[in-house]
Amino acid sequence: MMRIKDGFKGEQSIVLPKAILKLMENDPLASSIYITDIGYYPKALHHYRSRKESIDQYVFIYCVDGKGWFEINGKHYDVERNQYFILPAGMPHTYAADEDNPWTIYWIHFCGSLAEHYAADCITPLDVTPSMASRINTRINLFEEIFNTLQSSFAIENIRYAMATFQHYLASLRFIQQYRNADDKSNYSNDIINVVVHYFDENIERHLTLKEIADFSGLSQSRLSAVFKERTGHSPLNYFNFMKMRKACNLLDNTNMKLSQISLKLGIDDPYYFSRLFSHIMGLSPKTYRNRIKA
Repeated sequence: MMRIKDGFKGEQSIVLPKAILKLMENDPLASSIYITDIGYYPKALHHYRSRKESIDQYVFIYCVDGKGWFEINGKHYDVERNQYFILPAGMPHTYAADEDNPWTIYWIHFCGSLAEHYAADCITPLDVTPSMASRINTRINLFEEIFNTLQSSFAIENIRYAMATFQHYLASLRFIQQYRNADDKSNYSNDIINVVVHYFDENIERHLTLKEIADFSGLSQSRLSAVFKERTGHSPLNYFNFMKMRKACNLLDNTNMKLSQISLKLGIDDPYYFSRLFSHIMGLSPKTYRNRIKA
């Protein structure tokens, strides 16, 4: 398999050792569907892969921001934000980030007896559109759980748990309506604050403008700002930043991610601005917060 070149700022990736792949191939629980490589590339400028010789893994790519494209069977497909696709094993292909607006992607290479069934009909980009019923952030948390489990240990119980979670992750996309229906949103009703806060949660990794938020809410920018200020005491963008810092605290508490990686994962390109924002909201720097928690 072609090794993926390092060098994307904020990237995270794991290539599972051959000995572990052999273990999964022969394990009754893991062999049905298992990961060979997994990663996250934020704003992957110049990301390009062309495999003229086919590989025996399926390639899953989920674009959460920016744009990209892929080619297979002589056909070209454009990929937008909130879309995913799965390239089948055994077929040459090419994929790349858009040069002007490079994609941010979660990607996984996988195999197993169930792989072809989960990959069926995914050779064209499929939408994962944010809505009041969507659970995008929950799905992203599933990905992080898989990644962190594999990163912590290759013990057999970790492997089995990660692969079972991966099957749930794929099911959340392949059976997306059932996944959405399983989370009861009846208490949210159509309250505008709940709608906007849910939109924030679903886009926690992006940089949002007030116009984008207002367009989603159906209100004008001035009306949304007034209602939000009246109901929460904060502007929409300030509230969004509070949510980002809450996510930052979670990542500082529970992962070994670098500050620059956390910054990019929250849609903040400048890690120095992230540190200043965190310090302003939390009252201490991200580094001090992490050390204080671990003490």
